[in-house]
Amino acid sequence: MTVVAQVLVGLVALLHAWFLVLEMFLWTTPTGRRTFGLERDFAEQTRTLAANQGLYNGFLAAGLVWGLVRGDTATLVFFLLCVVVAGGYGAATVNRRILLVQALPAVLALVAVLLAD
Repeated sequence: MTVVAQVLVGLVALLHAWFLVLEMFLWTTPTGRRTFGLERDFAEQTRTLAANQGLYNGFLAAGLVWGLVRGDTATLVFFLLCVVVAGGYGAATVNRRILLVQALPAVLALVAVLLAD
C-alpha cells in the first residue's frame, strides 16, 4: 500500500478519534456545543445519546488502525465504506456539511487504498 493511502486512512482514523472525544467527553462543553451548534439544555439532554455515537466513531477509528497495522486492504475497504455510508446518512438526515467532513475524506482514502492494491 502506498504512503499516500496510509496517510489518508490515518487521517480518517484521527478524524473519528476526534469525533469520539467531541461526542463522548466534550459534548456539553463550550467546544462541543460550538462544534455542533447546540444549546446548553439540548446538549445536557442528549449527552448519553452523543456518547453512544462517539463510541461508534471510536470503533470506526479502531477498525481503520487495525487495518493499517495488519496491512489488510479488505479490512480498510470495509471500514472506509462504513464511514462513507455513515457520512452519507448523516448528510441526508442531519447536516450536509457531514458529507465534506466525514464522507469525502473517507472516499479519498478509499480510492487511494483501491488504487494501491
